[in-house]
Amino acid sequence: MNLTSPPQHIIEAAIKQALAEDLGDAGDITTNACIPHDAVTTASIVARKAGVISGAPLAKSAFHLNGVDSFHVEKNDSEAVAPGDVIATIEGPARGILTAERVALNFLGHLSGVATATSALVKAVEGTNAKIVCTRKTTPGLRALEKYAVRCGGGHNHRFGLYDAVMIKDNHIAAVGGIKKAIEACRAAVGHMVKIEVEIDGLDQLDAALSGGADIIMLDNMAPDDMKKAVAEVKGRAVLEASGNVTVQTVRAIAQTGVDIISSGWITHSAPGLDVGLDFH
Repeated sequence: MNLTSPPQHIIEAAIKQALAEDLGDAGDITTNACIPHDAVTTASIVARKAGVISGAPLAKSAFHLNGVDSFHVEKNDSEAVAPGDVIATIEGPARGILTAERVALNFLGHLSGVATATSALVKAVEGTNAKIVCTRKTTPGLRALEKYAVRCGGGHNHRFGLYDAVMIKDNHIAAVGGIKKAIEACRAAVGHMVKIEVEIDGLDQLDAALSGGADIIMLDNMAPDDMKKAVAEVKGRAVLEASGNVTVQTVRAIAQTGVDIISSGWITHSAPGLDVGLDFH
């Protein structure tokens, strides 16, 4: 599992954009009006609810860009927290801490929410061979960060964009005129290192995907019984991915069909944020 955080330039770009949105042209008028410029303080970021942490590097960057360099991580990304656990301690200019607070907590809470949602699915399929993966249903501009959060939760990443793998969907098939035709066109156009995935929504399309040479076949919104039939027919000749109606309640039954991968858009586009707060000492 690769838990290497996103490149620093991606982190700083996201933080700078968020700070610019928050500060506008006038800056933090509340803090600047009532907090002496030389005031120094200590604060803690605390978990209000249980979950899995992701986003500490972004929180650190938010404070650093506001002149606060003392940021000590108490709970690393991918670690579980309970209510009341201290995630990080911060010491430095009170103005900088107050100005960075909301941006830091927004990223930390959102990414920890993604990690927590992912972890729930990963735990639900323990003991099976299925891997939980994310999709491209991410917040615009935050894909690398949210996919990192998925890894923090024990999940894996699907393709990062339209550029790193072929995925033939129903509209491609309709526009081209058939599964085999679409696979053949893609195979002729891309390099030998590029994998080709085909989305099917019925067992009647399975043979065309297999005989066409798909590397991965997505079983879209199929019932578990049909997934089992697909696993039996494919016999390892292609990677099978299940997608659609994936929840904590349904995911284990999906995993027990024998599919290799279970993809979920919910873990990035609809995961509730983890409640975290900043307390001055």
